[in-house]
Amino acid sequence: MAVHFRSLLSSRPNDFWTGFLLATLGAVLFSAKTVVVKLTYRYGVDAVSIIGFRMMLALPFFLAIAWYQARKASRGEIPPLLTKHKVQLVVLGFIGYYLSSFLDFLGLQYITAGLGRLILFLSPTFVLLLSALLLKQAILPKQWLALLLSYAGVILVFLEDLSFSGEKVGLGAAFVLGAALSYSFYLIGSGELIKRIGATRLVAYAMSVSAVFTTVQFFWVHGWHGLYVPQQVYSLSAIHAVVNTVAPTFMIMWAVARIGAPMTAQLGLIGPVSVLFLAAWFLHEPITTVQLVGTAFVLTGAVVLGRK
Repeated sequence: MAVHFRSLLSSRPNDFWTGFLLATLGAVLFSAKTVVVKLTYRYGVDAVSIIGFRMMLALPFFLAIAWYQARKASRGEIPPLLTKHKVQLVVLGFIGYYLSSFLDFLGLQYITAGLGRLILFLSPTFVLLLSALLLKQAILPKQWLALLLSYAGVILVFLEDLSFSGEKVGLGAAFVLGAALSYSFYLIGSGELIKRIGATRLVAYAMSVSAVFTTVQFFWVHGWHGLYVPQQVYSLSAIHAVVNTVAPTFMIMWAVARIGAPMTAQLGLIGPVSVLFLAAWFLHEPITTVQLVGTAFVLTGAVVLGRK
């Protein structure tokens, strides 16, 4: 891993920085969904509806790209998918953006958002450890340093919202921990499968699978009557689907293909911190000095990762 990292910087610096920027922008756009979700909640819908509309409106984009990729494979422009690849895509689609999101929302019924976000931020550590354990990839000292700085910043950012009180805080924490682990396995598995089928095809197929699972859950819970919601819900869900789901999902996978899953996961810590400023802009939420200091720590961690 260390040799690969240095060779990547020296032989393909443009490719490295493209991945670096894609991971950063993807994390910001993906985390910005928090603002859109808060605005959507104002119209009386629940979490299942928000996730359902998000994925149903995103599904046509993923299906269109999947169809185009399948057509290229039929013309012999790219290798056809093997049966084992199809199975892997179904598994990744299930654990990545369906199971992880579902466990996260389950956990948030029992614990505060601050504690939930803090547990989710363990994902980069899981990705690093799983990469070392399963893929035998060495972990660079700079990666540990960047992770330490970023965690310190994240704790400061959400310190005011952190609470360990509640009757079922252990159960809620376990659900969110499962969400973090699920997403970590998704990133690890995606990083390996990308080498065989490419990032664009992986995202298109895996996210289509996730959207199908989410749609089934939506109609199972709400039925056809769940589609009767205010027009503003559809407008906000369209933003949620395109800007906060389709675009960042491809960006993150393109980043994994260029800089690897561990570094992409670590740069993902920038996203939740960026929500502070987006929430201040759109929701008029205040920003404290402690939160600004925490932001500086997270950005310092990103700078450490980006230095040769």
